[in-house]
Amino acid sequence: MAKKDAKSTKKAKATKAEKPRDEIQETPREAAAEAPKEATKTASDEPKIGVYICHCGTNIAGTVDVEAVAKYAAGLENVAVSKDYKFMCSDPGQELIKEDIKKNGINRVVVASCSPKMHEPTFRRATAEAGVNQYLLEMANIREHVSWVHEDKDIATEKAKALVNAAVRRVYYHEPLETKQVPVKSATLVVGGGIAGIQAAIEIADSGNKVYLVEREPSIGGHMMQLDKTFPTLDCSACILTPKMSTAGSHPNIELMTYSEVKDVDGYVGNFSVKVKKKPRYVDFDKCTGCGICQEKCPFKAPNNYDEGLGERKVIYTPFAQSVPNVPVIDAELCTYIQNGKCGACAKFCEVGAIDFEQKEEIVEVEVGNIIITTGYDQFDASPMYQYGYGRLDDVVNGLEFERMISSTGPTAGRIVKKDGTEPKKVGIIHCVGSRDINYNEYCSRVCCMYSIKFGHFLREHLPGVEVYNFYIDLRCFGKGYEEFYNRALEDGTIFIRGKVGEVTNVAENDEEKGKLVVQVEDTLINMQRRIPLDMVILGTGLEPRKDAAEVANKFLVSRSKEGFFLEKHPKLDPIATATDGVLIAGCCQGPKDIPDTVAQASAAAARALAIVTRGTVEMEAISAVIDEDKCSGCQVCVTLCPYKAVSFDEERKVSSVNQALCKGCGTCVAACPSAAVTGRHFTLQQIMAEIEGVLV
Repeated sequence: MAKKDAKSTKKAKATKAEKPRDEIQETPREAAAEAPKEATKTASDEPKIGVYICHCGTNIAGTVDVEAVAKYAAGLENVAVSKDYKFMCSDPGQELIKEDIKKNGINRVVVASCSPKMHEPTFRRATAEAGVNQYLLEMANIREHVSWVHEDKDIATEKAKALVNAAVRRVYYHEPLETKQVPVKSATLVVGGGIAGIQAAIEIADSGNKVYLVEREPSIGGHMMQLDKTFPTLDCSACILTPKMSTAGSHPNIELMTYSEVKDVDGYVGNFSVKVKKKPRYVDFDKCTGCGICQEKCPFKAPNNYDEGLGERKVIYTPFAQSVPNVPVIDAELCTYIQNGKCGACAKFCEVGAIDFEQKEEIVEVEVGNIIITTGYDQFDASPMYQYGYGRLDDVVNGLEFERMISSTGPTAGRIVKKDGTEPKKVGIIHCVGSRDINYNEYCSRVCCMYSIKFGHFLREHLPGVEVYNFYIDLRCFGKGYEEFYNRALEDGTIFIRGKVGEVTNVAENDEEKGKLVVQVEDTLINMQRRIPLDMVILGTGLEPRKDAAEVANKFLVSRSKEGFFLEKHPKLDPIATATDGVLIAGCCQGPKDIPDTVAQASAAAARALAIVTRGTVEMEAISAVIDEDKCSGCQVCVTLCPYKAVSFDEERKVSSVNQALCKGCGTCVAACPSAAVTGRHFTLQQIMAEIEGVLV
């Protein structure tokens, strides 16, 4: 469309007394605040655009002729001011904008710099502080989209000019929008009861606010409770975790919901409604004294998941001695009484009558303001790596299995033994199993090097005189005290062989290899192939996203990385937030990390949640979709496609409507509507077409 015609149309619209009002639709629980009236344009609002081009040091200026772009922008229609500055995001750069707004009457701002994902809030704030609506700002990304992808300065400069022209044309049609303030519920939901969930829950509860801690297992504790000791200090894992578990279990502001799962999530930041499914334990919490007679008398056994299947437990069981809550649970799938009405020994011998076979599944609905996801990780299953023999050859174990073996509470009471009951004399530890491998996971799992070195220490501690081999690609001892821990292992006599193991076999080529596991490896430090006979092989298996990560992501409306971990809002500047406001992530569900980093991230997530709770209200983004009910045909395409469940259908009026609090302005419904009844605020057809025209001129 011609620019002049577009302006005429805009001025004609401005003669109307008031534009139609759109309201935020009510949720079943409460109505969100009403949407604002769109501002009416007057003659005094005729756009006076200020354009500001950032050098970004040499990030942009090294490839783009910034001065030439600023000079070009000065000649564009409706541009009153055009300047370039070394760092626009700095305080002096922001002051340039503020001064021009106040002195020169600038009422539209274009900033050509780096990604708006990083600095749009900065420039919005500067614009608003000078008295101009924050949505009368447009950014042109000339760093990531220009300087970082071009080498020819002339071409880069011309492209930068085109993007600036597009931004100038687009900002002409921007309308002032107003954000909303909605109240925040003070309670927080923490999903996952490992060390990350426990830490986050305690931090929030200590502030005096309510926390619902949901854990699918019968006890909180997670993988950390399975470990014997932690590197590099070799603290007893249970000794440092149990007090925190006890605190979480007895804290007056924490409601433990173990043996439970989140079934459904509805609502928006500050006002989430969550349905939690509580599975029956078949044991009455109030009556049970934890005496253990029921477990002693139960005649049936099952593999113990807590011991990674190396030991057995009863069908009625507590996962481990320090379980919180310390109340047993009956495995309903294996209990003969629940399945066919036979046995019932646990109930017969329980003197306090705590066994209750009549318990049913229960759905509990909780109202919270924030959600913190701390669902942890799964250990890599090494079975597909046939060459290493896991699950196929005796005495090839993974990391967690070895942790349980060396634990005094494990299936062997801390004795390191082969399947035949004898102690190994030569043990090999293979690093990076399932990590840094293009056939499985390309990423580094961060903890494998260190826990593999730790295993060498355990072996020498439990088996004096044992030979320990560590087969590694590269050693990544990145944390505080980690390099020193590695040096200690070297001094203690651990043998480190640099090279990726090709195969673990039980096929002997000489008498020395008979009855042994043979590791075939290229030792890259001496440039030769080696065959090393061993009695036991431990696989340093990596960390993976949980198998249900996709289901959890859909439930909480969070994205995932290509590896499958939950995706943070920004990998450096906001590693705990997600694209869904009010939903935070912490721990290994966001990516592999060690215990100190997990605890730090959990505390950060708690602080973020408390910042929202303390404020009492949260500001809602004004960019959203609006449905013209006169045009809506009731086809419900928008309802089906909305990824945020923000669109609902009114059966009585046969029209769709948008809950502005839930809407994220993604534009899916705008693009899909066959009746053109949906408009995206701040992304109108007029604005987008003007931007496209600006690029093509």
